Amino acid sequence: MRPPAALSIAGTDPSGGAGIHADLKAFSARGVYGTTVITALVAQNTHGVSRVYPVDADFVADQFAAVLDDMPVDAAKTGMLGSRELVELTVEQVRTRDLGFLTVDPVMVATSGHRLLEEDAVEAVRTLLAPVADLITPNLPEAALLLGDDVAPASDAEEQRAHALELVARGSRAVLLKGGHMAGNELLDVLAVRVGEGIVLREFRHPKVATEHTHGTGCTLSAAITAEAAASARAGRDPREPEELAEVVGTSLDYLARALASGAEWQVMYEPAGAHGPVDHMVDLMRTAE
Repeated sequence: MRPPAALSIAGTDPSGGAGIHADLKAFSARGVYGTTVITALVAQNTHGVSRVYPVDADFVADQFAAVLDDMPVDAAKTGMLGSRELVELTVEQVRTRDLGFLTVDPVMVATSGHRLLEEDAVEAVRTLLAPVADLITPNLPEAALLLGDDVAPASDAEEQRAHALELVARGSRAVLLKGGHMAGNELLDVLAVRVGEGIVLREFRHPKVATEHTHGTGCTLSAAITAEAAASARAGRDPREPEELAEVVGTSLDYLARALASGAEWQVMYEPAGAHGPVDHMVDLMRTAE
């Protein structure tokens, strides 16, 4: 029996809250076997990023070969790619290898404000990577960057819907535009999916959790979506089909809401002042210690 398998293409986080480390936790929590291609070694913790050490493109290519020559994957996701060269390499792999359902989390800036994507790589994500993805999962500032340097992040639900529609109109197959940066007590996430010649919108609403422990939320959500898509594909369903995709996204958002709520009640770092702690990736698997 082969379990569903997923691939994360991203950078590291030695503190365990984001990047490859969060992705593997989310894959396991959702019952999926996880594999990785590491694009950058990142010295970071709940207080921010102190150093980024890019991985050589040839070695990234070797990692792709090591995984994909040895085992099938049902879904993959991208996180921090860092440079245009790695964006182009990833697109080449998507076009020439079978990565299954592809989720693109267009990681550009860390929660701490540290830039994680070189300037010339933004255009490559916009024009090369986003069009080959089955789903992109930008937050409001990332969506604005993808739409153009002169576009401001959405400030209300109407603008959020408009940005999601515009991203699909520009070539993305499906967009989950996350509303975590929006003010208010309710969190709105908008899913826009191309269906034939039209675009269908679905909205997901959750109460906003009052917490500073948001480190790695984007990574965790995109990893959960990738895991659910892998499980869907392994079960013989098509996660690209609009209704199935909506189910995959809804289940993943519910999981993240539980992980946020549980993580809000714990403290894993010495000094909480100014920190953004991680969510509880294993919320459904074990009880948090008192």
